[in-house]
Amino acid sequence: MSTSSLKKFRHPLQINSADIDTLGHVNNVVYLRWVQEAAEAHWHSLTSITERADLAWVVIRHEIDYYQSTKITDELYAQTWVESSDGVKSIRIVEIFNQSEKRLAKARTTWCLIDAKTQRPRRISEEIKILFEN
Repeated sequence: MSTSSLKKFRHPLQINSADIDTLGHVNNVVYLRWVQEAAEAHWHSLTSITERADLAWVVIRHEIDYYQSTKITDELYAQTWVESSDGVKSIRIVEIFNQSEKRLAKARTTWCLIDAKTQRPRRISEEIKILFEN
């Protein structure tokens, strides 16, 4: 997929008091939760209940770069897209921004498509790849 043909999805994020660590910032584990929430919301926006009953995604690897701390008063959103898909694996990018459009974190996650019933890897079809393009 070329960068210009990638379909980006925007997902609002909520900060709860339990998300705050002893330094008064959002805990790093919360970013991981947001990465997964954004990916799931994107997948749900593109697929039907039937498709989701047949297919599921599991994480193989997460990489997260943190650029700036986040406080409970910040209003945030995640922007996500699938960068590439090959075989059974897909690379998804999630960037987290504040209300000033400042990027706070960027995650690169490798996902594996599986058959929801057998839980075995399943090749990513052209139809699925097209879902993530403009």
